[in-house]
Amino acid sequence: MKDVAQQALDTATARGATYADVRVVDIRQRYLSTKNMQTGQVRDSESLGIGVRVIARGAWGFAATDDLSRNSVDRVAARAVEIAHASALCKTKDVLLAPESKIVDTWYAPCRIDPFSIPVSSCLDLLLKVDAELLKVKGVTLAEAAMDFRQIDQLFLSSLGSEIHQVKTQTGAGFAATSFSGNGIQRRSYPNSFGGQYQTKGYELVEELDLLAHAPRVGEEAVALHQADQCPQGVKDIILDSSQLGLQIHESIGHPIELDRVLGDEANYAGTSFLTPDKLGKLQYASEIVNVVADATPAHGPGLGTFGYDDEGVPAQVTPIIQNGLFVGYLTSRESAAALSLPRSNGAMRAEGWNRIPLIRMTNVSLLPGTWKLEDLIADTDDGIYMETNRSWSIDDRRYNFQFGTEIGWEIRGGKKTRMLKNASYGGITTEFWNSCDAICNADYWILWGTPNCGKGQPMQTMGTGHGAAPARFRRVQVGVAYGSG
Repeated sequence: MKDVAQQALDTATARGATYADVRVVDIRQRYLSTKNMQTGQVRDSESLGIGVRVIARGAWGFAATDDLSRNSVDRVAARAVEIAHASALCKTKDVLLAPESKIVDTWYAPCRIDPFSIPVSSCLDLLLKVDAELLKVKGVTLAEAAMDFRQIDQLFLSSLGSEIHQVKTQTGAGFAATSFSGNGIQRRSYPNSFGGQYQTKGYELVEELDLLAHAPRVGEEAVALHQADQCPQGVKDIILDSSQLGLQIHESIGHPIELDRVLGDEANYAGTSFLTPDKLGKLQYASEIVNVVADATPAHGPGLGTFGYDDEGVPAQVTPIIQNGLFVGYLTSRESAAALSLPRSNGAMRAEGWNRIPLIRMTNVSLLPGTWKLEDLIADTDDGIYMETNRSWSIDDRRYNFQFGTEIGWEIRGGKKTRMLKNASYGGITTEFWNSCDAICNADYWILWGTPNCGKGQPMQTMGTGHGAAPARFRRVQVGVAYGSG
């Protein structure tokens, strides 16, 4: 890998690049799924290639190839410089980068059990057993389970002299039960919707999730939802479980703090942001108990946004985003940091693979724990709804107005969880919603969730992000806004 990367770097600088970086990336992926006790998909793939990013004549150029022969590597490096020269013809200003130091390092993400060492047959056997447990529940129509493994081996070289080798393994697993009854469809998922839980770990994550043990409860809840009362419409206090709150953070905090969106450099797929620079250090984003960080360091946990260095060779960092409710930080690149005269990038540039240019992406954007026990928080709530597990989401392209639906709700009356509610949903305005937060559960309830399917850019790149949260309460929220009575 190093010889190939060094060759590309030498060619780019020889052709006139004033800055160049090269990523050689080898990605292996295995995906397995079952449906109603039948094997659904078994995919095993590998992708190896090189991406070359340069600045020449004050403009960016990028090119990539999966042909790692000497002639091909020379061509792709030269092409990146040619593209930069063409881009310079229509530039409005020269690219400026915040300073960064030369780094030589190797980083391996912790992985106790290599998931690729587990036989496919053993994985499928567990998934089929989960399906069987779900289908034992009368009324479950569709049982689905899946596992997803990925290993990423990357070498980064830059004209600063940096040489960074990183290897990380990501694992995801989960299942869902769907029940059809009349015109109604209800669904329950474990441990989260849209694929389950994902972390930068090995097969030990699958063992920790104990999928089989949770299948009966999940199936029973999916069926019971048909007989549950419809979520009422009106204004109520709500408590969001940690997984739903993770998605709330993703959509209404994580995306708006991406500085390329703020500056108008990126608007594809997910829009821009209401968090203009004049709001930095001035906007009361949330109530005073709310503290949010963007933390890529391993100390934060095994999130999908955990790494040693980003794809510009910038070390993983902890960045305060909201402090005591005040908006204080963005996610930045070297270029966007320079645009705001910040002293350094906070290391948020990542690319989906070797054939994509890095973009500003969420790391682990997490709500720090509060002080409450969940049972005490429920006991302190007179009239509210506890909502679990995302079902749907919608938010405008500036990340201000939103509406979310959850798989299940529980009415809270007089400090007690009472009846089950179906089609539980809520909506609001980002800053009003976060300013209504008056209680957050403590670290015992805090979970670092993985979102493996965050889309951004054109061509669209899918990236994994992390979001840590404990259940929290929000006062006087509009509920029952998303679904009919089915």
